[in-house]
Amino acid sequence: MVGPGNFGDDLTNAQQDLAQRSARCIKLMGKGVVKVVHRCDDAKENSNLDLSDCQLVQVPDAIFTLLRETPLLTCNISNNLISKIPPKLAMSFTLITELNVSKNRISALPSEMASCTALETVNISGNSFIQLPPVLAEISSLIKVIASKNFIAEVEVDVLQHLPTLEHLNLEENPLKKEVYEELSHVTSCRVVLSPKEQEEWEDLSI
Repeated sequence: MVGPGNFGDDLTNAQQDLAQRSARCIKLMGKGVVKVVHRCDDAKENSNLDLSDCQLVQVPDAIFTLLRETPLLTCNISNNLISKIPPKLAMSFTLITELNVSKNRISALPSEMASCTALETVNISGNSFIQLPPVLAEISSLIKVIASKNFIAEVEVDVLQHLPTLEHLNLEENPLKKEVYEELSHVTSCRVVLSPKEQEEWEDLSI
């Protein structure tokens, strides 16, 4: 039989565990906030915002306040847990020439990215895209797009013709449809990097 004293002790222990976990969580969040603030301070000096490896689940709203008078040239938020890029990022940092959102959980880019008329390099690799973001076709300054390791099956190959400055498109490790793969392999307007095509069993006519 459990006495009331034991129950009280269990409750106290549970409360202590909860308090310790909360303290650890707040400490981690505190470290994250401090890191973001430090990175923003660095960006004020060199115009390059690097928020990679910060365990972010979203783009911190505070950066738009901290950097509202900083003309950013590059923005790196790679290797986080972000699922959405806010339109405010594109509207606030229209001068960026490079955007790296690789290794996140992103499946779309906001249409407001078209405001970034100086954007030359976009890295969306290691995300959840099922198509190349349509907004990329509206950014005529693009030189390099890295979209490897996504879930892209379809690509509007004709759209590539509307990007006169595009030199490099990396689509490695994507489940491209056979006909799309064939079309891309014949593109001459830019360098398209594809994974070696795996031969289907039914295509092996040597048997």
